[in-house]
Amino acid sequence: MTDHIIRATAANGQIRAFAASSRELVEFARSAHNTSPVATAALGRLLTAGAMMGVMMKGEKDVLTLQLAGDGPLQGATVTADAKGNVKGYVGNPSVCLPANRRGKLDVAGAVGSGYLNVIKDLGLKEPYAGQVALQTSEIAEDLTYYFAASEQVPSTVGLGVLMNRENTVRQAGGFIIQLLPFAEESVIARLEQNLTGVTSVTQMLEDGLSPQGILQKLLAGMALEITDTLPIRFHCNCGKNRMEKALISIGQKEMEEILADGEPIEMHCHFCGSRYTFTIEELQNIYKRCRR
Repeated sequence: MTDHIIRATAANGQIRAFAASSRELVEFARSAHNTSPVATAALGRLLTAGAMMGVMMKGEKDVLTLQLAGDGPLQGATVTADAKGNVKGYVGNPSVCLPANRRGKLDVAGAVGSGYLNVIKDLGLKEPYAGQVALQTSEIAEDLTYYFAASEQVPSTVGLGVLMNRENTVRQAGGFIIQLLPFAEESVIARLEQNLTGVTSVTQMLEDGLSPQGILQKLLAGMALEITDTLPIRFHCNCGKNRMEKALISIGQKEMEEILADGEPIEMHCHFCGSRYTFTIEELQNIYKRCRR
Protein backbone atom coordinates (compact mmCIF):
# COMPACT_ATOMS: atom_id res chain seq x y z
CA MET A 1 0.00 0.00 0.00
CA THR A 2 1.18 3.55 -0.69
CA ASP A 3 2.04 6.03 2.06
CA HIS A 4 -0.72 6.38 4.61
CA ILE A 5 -1.61 7.22 8.19
CA ILE A 6 -3.63 5.08 10.58
CA ARG A 7 -5.70 6.86 13.22
CA ALA A 8 -6.76 4.85 16.23
CA THR A 9 -7.86 4.82 19.84
CA ALA A 10 -7.06 2.33 22.59
CA ALA A 11 -7.88 1.50 26.21
CA ASN A 12 -11.52 2.52 25.78
CA GLY A 13 -10.64 5.95 24.50
CA GLN A 14 -7.94 6.72 27.04
CA ILE A 15 -5.31 6.76 24.28
CA ARG A 16 -5.30 8.21 20.80
CA ALA A 17 -2.66 7.11 18.33
CA PHE A 18 -1.30 7.74 14.85
CA ALA A 19 1.16 5.76 12.77
CA ALA A 20 2.48 6.51 9.30
CA SER A 21 4.42 4.97 6.46
CA SER A 22 6.09 7.76 4.46
CA ARG A 23 8.84 6.27 2.29
CA GLU A 24 7.43 7.57 -0.99
CA LEU A 25 6.92 11.15 0.15
CA VAL A 26 10.38 11.27 1.78
CA GLU A 27 11.97 9.85 -1.38
CA PHE A 28 10.11 12.48 -3.41
CA ALA A 29 11.50 15.20 -1.14
CA ARG A 30 15.01 13.74 -1.42
CA SER A 31 14.82 13.76 -5.20
CA ALA A 32 13.24 17.22 -5.45
CA HIS A 33 15.82 18.85 -3.19
CA ASN A 34 18.79 16.56 -3.92
CA THR A 35 19.36 16.18 -0.19
CA SER A 36 22.33 14.43 1.38
CA PRO A 37 21.60 11.35 3.55
CA VAL A 38 21.64 13.27 6.84
CA ALA A 39 19.51 16.09 5.37
CA THR A 40 17.08 13.48 4.01
CA ALA A 41 16.82 11.89 7.45
CA ALA A 42 16.13 15.21 9.17
CA LEU A 43 13.63 16.41 6.58
CA GLY A 44 12.00 12.98 6.38
CA ARG A 45 11.42 12.85 10.11
CA LEU A 46 9.92 16.34 10.11
CA LEU A 47 7.73 15.58 7.07
CA THR A 48 6.39 12.42 8.71
CA ALA A 49 5.65 14.25 11.94
CA GLY A 50 4.01 17.09 10.04
CA ALA A 51 1.76 14.70 8.15
CA MET A 52 0.56 13.05 11.38
CA MET A 53 0.09 16.36 13.20
CA GLY A 54 -1.69 17.79 10.16
CA VAL A 55 -4.40 15.16 10.21
CA MET A 56 -4.98 15.95 13.89
CA MET A 57 -6.52 19.25 12.78
CA LYS A 58 -10.24 19.39 12.07
CA GLY A 59 -10.78 22.22 9.58
CA GLU A 60 -10.37 21.59 5.86
CA LYS A 61 -8.43 24.84 5.47
CA ASP A 62 -6.31 24.46 8.63
CA VAL A 63 -2.56 24.59 8.03
CA LEU A 64 0.24 23.38 10.29
CA THR A 65 3.83 24.63 10.07
CA LEU A 66 6.79 23.02 11.81
CA GLN A 67 10.08 24.93 11.90
CA LEU A 68 13.43 23.68 13.12
CA ALA A 69 15.49 26.77 13.93
CA GLY A 70 18.89 25.32 14.84
CA ASP A 71 22.44 26.62 14.62
CA GLY A 72 23.79 23.48 12.94
CA PRO A 73 24.97 23.17 9.32
CA LEU A 74 21.51 22.03 8.17
CA GLN A 75 20.50 25.70 8.55
CA GLY A 76 17.01 24.85 9.70
CA ALA A 77 14.03 23.06 8.18
CA THR A 78 10.42 23.97 7.46
CA VAL A 79 7.42 21.71 6.85
CA THR A 80 3.79 22.58 6.27
CA ALA A 81 0.85 20.19 6.27
CA ASP A 82 -2.93 20.24 6.06
CA ALA A 83 -5.71 18.08 7.46
CA LYS A 84 -6.03 16.09 4.22
CA GLY A 85 -2.63 14.40 4.32
CA ASN A 86 -0.78 16.86 2.09
CA VAL A 87 2.69 17.83 3.30
CA LYS A 88 5.71 19.67 1.90
CA GLY A 89 9.01 20.91 3.23
CA TYR A 90 12.62 21.92 2.71
CA VAL A 91 15.92 22.35 4.56
CA GLY A 92 18.26 25.33 4.50
CA ASN A 93 21.33 23.39 3.39
CA PRO A 94 20.36 20.23 1.48
CA SER A 95 23.96 19.18 0.81
CA VAL A 96 25.18 19.07 4.43
CA CYS A 97 27.45 16.10 5.16
CA LEU A 98 28.58 14.94 8.60
CA PRO A 99 30.37 11.85 9.96
CA ALA A 100 28.19 9.22 11.61
CA ASN A 101 27.40 9.74 15.29
CA ARG A 102 28.73 7.58 18.12
CA ARG A 103 26.13 4.91 17.41
CA GLY A 104 27.12 4.73 13.75
CA LYS A 105 23.89 6.44 12.68
CA LEU A 106 23.23 9.54 10.59
CA ASP A 107 23.99 12.53 12.83
CA VAL A 108 20.69 14.38 12.60
CA ALA A 109 21.26 16.10 15.95
CA GLY A 110 24.63 17.40 14.80
CA ALA A 111 23.12 18.68 11.55
CA VAL A 112 20.24 20.45 13.32
CA GLY A 113 22.28 21.88 16.21
CA SER A 114 20.90 23.78 19.20
CA GLY A 115 17.92 26.05 18.88
CA TYR A 116 14.14 25.97 18.86
CA LEU A 117 11.17 24.08 17.48
CA ASN A 118 8.31 26.30 16.35
CA VAL A 119 4.80 24.93 15.84
CA ILE A 120 2.34 27.24 14.09
CA LYS A 121 -1.31 26.33 13.51
CA ASP A 122 -3.40 28.51 11.23
CA LEU A 123 -6.92 27.51 12.17
CA GLY A 124 -8.69 30.33 10.35
CA LEU A 125 -8.87 32.53 13.45
CA LYS A 126 -7.72 36.15 13.70
CA GLU A 127 -4.25 35.05 14.84
CA PRO A 128 -2.55 31.67 14.32
CA TYR A 129 -1.61 29.59 17.34
CA ALA A 130 2.16 29.55 17.84
CA GLY A 131 4.17 27.43 20.26
CA GLN A 132 7.92 27.35 20.72
CA VAL A 133 10.16 25.04 22.75
CA ALA A 134 13.90 24.71 23.02
CA LEU A 135 15.29 21.69 21.20
CA GLN A 136 16.03 18.97 23.75
CA THR A 137 18.02 16.47 21.68
CA SER A 138 17.66 17.85 18.11
CA GLU A 139 16.67 14.32 17.03
CA ILE A 140 13.16 15.70 16.30
CA ALA A 141 11.03 12.89 17.79
CA GLU A 142 12.12 13.64 21.36
CA ASP A 143 11.73 17.37 20.70
CA LEU A 144 8.13 16.86 19.59
CA THR A 145 7.48 14.70 22.63
CA TYR A 146 8.67 17.61 24.76
CA TYR A 147 6.59 20.09 22.74
CA PHE A 148 3.36 18.16 23.30
CA ALA A 149 4.00 18.01 27.04
CA ALA A 150 5.20 21.59 27.49
CA SER A 151 2.99 23.52 25.06
CA GLU A 152 -0.15 21.42 24.72
CA GLN A 153 -0.04 19.61 28.09
CA VAL A 154 -0.62 16.28 26.37
CA PRO A 155 1.65 13.43 27.55
CA SER A 156 2.87 11.84 24.32
CA THR A 157 5.48 9.57 22.86
CA VAL A 158 6.76 10.21 19.35
CA GLY A 159 8.81 7.88 17.18
CA LEU A 160 10.25 8.85 13.78
CA GLY A 161 12.67 7.13 11.46
CA VAL A 162 14.29 7.27 8.02
CA LEU A 163 16.53 4.48 6.72
CA MET A 164 18.70 5.01 3.63
CA ASN A 165 19.87 2.58 0.96
CA ARG A 166 23.54 2.41 0.02
CA GLU A 167 22.85 4.44 -3.12
CA ASN A 168 21.31 7.14 -0.87
CA THR A 169 17.69 6.55 -1.83
CA VAL A 170 15.11 6.11 0.93
CA ARG A 171 14.64 2.51 2.07
CA GLN A 172 12.16 3.05 4.91
CA ALA A 173 10.42 6.01 6.52
CA GLY A 174 7.60 6.31 9.01
CA GLY A 175 6.61 7.19 12.53
CA PHE A 176 4.05 7.15 15.31
CA ILE A 177 2.50 9.49 17.86
CA ILE A 178 0.75 8.06 20.92
CA GLN A 179 -1.05 10.39 23.31
CA LEU A 180 -2.59 9.87 26.74
CA LEU A 181 -5.86 11.66 27.35
CA PRO A 182 -6.37 13.47 30.69
CA PHE A 183 -8.43 10.66 32.26
CA ALA A 184 -5.96 7.86 31.45
CA GLU A 185 -5.67 5.42 34.35
CA GLU A 186 -2.36 4.50 35.96
CA SER A 187 -2.74 0.89 34.82
CA VAL A 188 -3.06 2.07 31.20
CA ILE A 189 0.04 4.25 31.53
CA ALA A 190 1.98 1.36 33.04
CA ARG A 191 0.98 -1.03 30.26
CA LEU A 192 1.94 1.49 27.58
CA GLU A 193 5.34 2.05 29.18
CA GLN A 194 5.88 -1.71 29.32
CA ASN A 195 4.99 -2.10 25.63
CA LEU A 196 7.34 0.71 24.64
CA THR A 197 10.32 -0.90 26.34
CA GLY A 198 10.26 -3.64 23.73
CA VAL A 199 10.57 -1.22 20.80
CA THR A 200 13.97 -0.71 19.18
CA SER A 201 13.25 1.83 16.42
CA VAL A 202 10.62 2.81 13.88
CA THR A 203 12.82 1.76 10.97
CA GLN A 204 13.45 -1.65 12.52
CA MET A 205 9.71 -2.24 12.81
CA LEU A 206 9.30 -1.23 9.18
CA GLU A 207 12.20 -3.48 8.17
CA ASP A 208 10.45 -6.30 10.03
CA GLY A 209 7.52 -5.82 7.68
CA LEU A 210 5.15 -4.00 10.03
CA SER A 211 2.61 -1.66 8.46
CA PRO A 212 1.37 1.42 10.33
CA GLN A 213 -1.46 -0.74 11.69
CA GLY A 214 1.05 -3.40 12.69
CA ILE A 215 3.15 -0.79 14.49
CA LEU A 216 0.16 0.30 16.56
CA GLN A 217 -0.80 -3.30 17.26
CA LYS A 218 2.70 -3.83 18.64
CA LEU A 219 2.85 -0.61 20.66
CA LEU A 220 -0.68 -0.95 22.02
CA ALA A 221 -0.84 -4.71 22.46
CA GLY A 222 -3.41 -5.81 25.01
CA MET A 223 -5.03 -2.37 25.08
CA ALA A 224 -8.13 -2.89 22.90
CA LEU A 225 -6.83 -1.07 19.82
CA GLU A 226 -9.55 0.35 17.55
CA ILE A 227 -8.65 1.65 14.09
CA THR A 228 -10.80 4.68 13.31
CA ASP A 229 -9.45 5.87 9.97
CA THR A 230 -6.89 5.32 7.21
CA LEU A 231 -5.73 8.34 5.23
CA PRO A 232 -3.35 8.59 2.27
CA ILE A 233 -0.47 11.06 2.62
CA ARG A 234 1.71 12.61 -0.05
CA PHE A 235 4.27 15.30 -0.76
CA HIS A 236 2.15 17.99 -2.39
CA CYS A 237 3.03 21.60 -3.16
CA ASN A 238 0.38 24.11 -4.22
CA CYS A 239 2.84 26.49 -5.86
CA GLY A 240 2.32 27.71 -9.41
CA LYS A 241 3.13 30.57 -11.73
CA ASN A 242 0.08 32.52 -10.55
CA ARG A 243 1.36 32.37 -6.96
CA MET A 244 4.80 33.51 -8.06
CA GLU A 245 3.19 36.37 -9.98
CA LYS A 246 1.34 37.49 -6.85
CA ALA A 247 4.65 37.42 -4.98
CA LEU A 248 6.19 39.71 -7.60
CA ILE A 249 3.23 42.10 -7.36
CA SER A 250 3.63 42.22 -3.59
CA ILE A 251 7.25 43.47 -3.74
CA GLY A 252 6.05 46.85 -5.00
CA GLN A 253 6.58 49.30 -7.84
CA LYS A 254 10.14 50.39 -7.02
CA GLU A 255 11.52 46.87 -6.85
CA MET A 256 9.77 45.93 -10.09
CA GLU A 257 11.35 48.95 -11.78
CA GLU A 258 14.77 47.69 -10.73
CA ILE A 259 14.02 44.22 -12.13
CA LEU A 260 12.87 45.69 -15.47
CA ALA A 261 15.94 47.94 -15.64
CA ASP A 262 18.09 44.81 -15.95
CA GLY A 263 16.32 43.99 -19.21
CA GLU A 264 16.47 40.24 -18.62
CA PRO A 265 13.89 37.54 -17.91
CA ILE A 266 13.94 36.27 -14.34
CA GLU A 267 13.55 32.81 -12.85
CA MET A 268 11.85 32.15 -9.52
CA HIS A 269 11.87 28.85 -7.67
CA CYS A 270 9.73 27.34 -4.96
CA HIS A 271 11.57 26.55 -1.72
CA PHE A 272 9.18 23.72 -0.92
CA CYS A 273 9.34 21.64 -4.09
CA GLY A 274 12.11 23.15 -6.20
CA SER A 275 9.84 23.99 -9.16
CA ARG A 276 11.13 26.85 -11.30
CA TYR A 277 9.12 29.53 -13.10
CA THR A 278 10.46 31.89 -15.78
CA PHE A 279 9.00 35.34 -16.41
CA THR A 280 9.70 37.03 -19.74
CA ILE A 281 10.24 40.77 -20.11
CA GLU A 282 6.70 41.12 -21.48
CA GLU A 283 5.26 39.27 -18.48
CA LEU A 284 7.31 41.42 -16.11
CA GLN A 285 6.03 44.58 -17.80
CA ASN A 286 2.44 43.43 -17.35
CA ILE A 287 3.12 42.68 -13.68
CA TYR A 288 4.66 46.16 -13.30
CA LYS A 289 1.49 47.73 -14.70
CA ARG A 290 -0.53 45.88 -12.09
CA CYS A 291 1.80 47.19 -9.37
CA ARG A 292 1.02 50.76 -10.42
CA ARG A 293 -2.73 50.40 -10.11
